[in-house]
Amino acid sequence: MAVLTAESDLAQLVVIGDRGLGGVTGLLLGSVAAGLGAHAKAPLIVVRGDDADPDPAAPVVVGVDGSPLSEAALAFAYEAAAVRGVPLVAVHTWRELVGDLDVAPLLDWEAIEAEEREVLAERLAGWGEKYPDVPVQRILAKDRPAHALVEQSRRAQLVVVGSRGRGGFTGLLLGSVSHAVLHRSHCAVAVVRSATDDGA
Repeated sequence: MAVLTAESDLAQLVVIGDRGLGGVTGLLLGSVAAGLGAHAKAPLIVVRGDDADPDPAAPVVVGVDGSPLSEAALAFAYEAAAVRGVPLVAVHTWRELVGDLDVAPLLDWEAIEAEEREVLAERLAGWGEKYPDVPVQRILAKDRPAHALVEQSRRAQLVVVGSRGRGGFTGLLLGSVSHAVLHRSHCAVAVVRSATDDGA
């Protein structure tokens, strides 16, 4: 892994299988793939062993968390969809995070959903002009981000995630969503590190 990590400093892209020769039966992701997910400087694509020959018409899926860090993932995903000539599915999730259950019924959930829809629209703004030939399907889901992306991966050829999301801690090299998607995706996964990522 050390050699691949060092080479990733100069590479445009690193591609690796999900499990290597030393893989333990039952593990969802090999140690090298997991380690590179956390440390590779270049975008990393992990090709799942059960989906080495994806449907060429299947879409590219990207997780949009509303943070500036997701811009690098969006750029990679739009380019990947454009090169493949397939649609892009942009997934943004939100959850009911209310500590006081007595307050929950008083909240305007339609307004909250409208705000989240606006977050997604703002993050996608401008990309359609740069990639006019890439059709985009927007999915707004009241769900856990990793679960929504893994479900979308069943119908995709590639899922693109940032290395850390808006809930990430400074210095954490791989966010919980990226980690979960790497382990559970049904198709290839691209982990894209932002230039401003502290782990880069």
